[in-house]
Amino acid sequence: MWFGTLVVKNLIRRPMRSALTVIAIGIAICAVVSLVGIASGFEETFRNIYKRKGVDLIVARAGGAGQGTSATVPLSLNEKIKSIPGVKDSIAALVDVVSVGDIPSVVCQGWIPETVVFDHMKVLEGRMMNKYDVGEQRGVMLGIVLARNLDKKVGDKLEILPGGPLFEVIGIHESNNVFENGALVIALSELQELMDKKDKVTAYSVILDPEMKTSDPELIPTVRKQIEALDKTITAVPAQEFVKGLKELQIVKAMAWITSTIALVIGLFGVMNTMVMAVSERTREIGILRAVGWRPKRVLQLVLLEAVVLSMIGAVIGIVSSVLLVRGLTNVKAVAGLIDSTINPIYFVYGLVIAFVVGLIGGILPARRAARMLPTAALRQE
Repeated sequence: MWFGTLVVKNLIRRPMRSALTVIAIGIAICAVVSLVGIASGFEETFRNIYKRKGVDLIVARAGGAGQGTSATVPLSLNEKIKSIPGVKDSIAALVDVVSVGDIPSVVCQGWIPETVVFDHMKVLEGRMMNKYDVGEQRGVMLGIVLARNLDKKVGDKLEILPGGPLFEVIGIHESNNVFENGALVIALSELQELMDKKDKVTAYSVILDPEMKTSDPELIPTVRKQIEALDKTITAVPAQEFVKGLKELQIVKAMAWITSTIALVIGLFGVMNTMVMAVSERTREIGILRAVGWRPKRVLQLVLLEAVVLSMIGAVIGIVSSVLLVRGLTNVKAVAGLIDSTINPIYFVYGLVIAFVVGLIGGILPARRAARMLPTAALRQE
């Protein structure tokens, strides 16, 4: 009998126990791949936003990382930042999270109309926002995901805050960024009034002159110092470093790993329990194998391989489940537009590696116990 065939037969002759173990591992790996994948996807999405726009520095309130959208800086700094040598453009933006209709969390972005910040958007219906979409002609652009979830089309009216003014949907846009597809955009002045943040913005996205940046490797730190000298309450941070330091993202990633770790520990004990019981029930069988010439190392390999096979089957089921879970979540209104439907394939590899390690750890003690059995003692076992 082939070694691999023996492993498979040992697993399938106790189908219920093997199935429960596979399910436990599958849930654990699904948690790792989906939760950690989603959390890391948030960070990657933010990185891509700034990378595609060519943003070099983010200017925000010093120490405001933990204050979320409540941390603001003066709008008056915009022109001062633009006047600094080496600065090509400075884009002011106000961001807040509001509840619209039956969707509890919608990202609301306030931008200055007719600026480069709109250039990456593709208008699917209606038109792009212009400087006249303020006052009595309040206009709002909806991301394609948000428009679908709200069941709104061009020309419809939208109340962003309960009891607040009505906005007319002037356009439905699509972006290469999942957050913007689930967000809405109104004129900066309108959002400032709506949120009672007159002359305030969340941050500035600073784009440096490409030629000067190439010729002067010290341009970024030099401009950083000059920007921070404008106001003691602000800080200028490289875009990628800013994303990495976001407290909200760090908390999400930490919670994802904590939850996944708990699930993995449960799966680990599931594998260990299954293999301990399997070894106990097969004492005579192991004694016969030892009596016919199997060395302890061979018995050790047999039990370990059974544990690893169980874990790897669970990993495959967990990875498939995570893909289906994430795609399903993108259709839930409460989170649609916040979650990317794709998971970086690297997390599939992580899932397989973690399952392999869990199988080894869960099987090592039962395997050592089986390998240490003496043939005569095992054969006497009823």
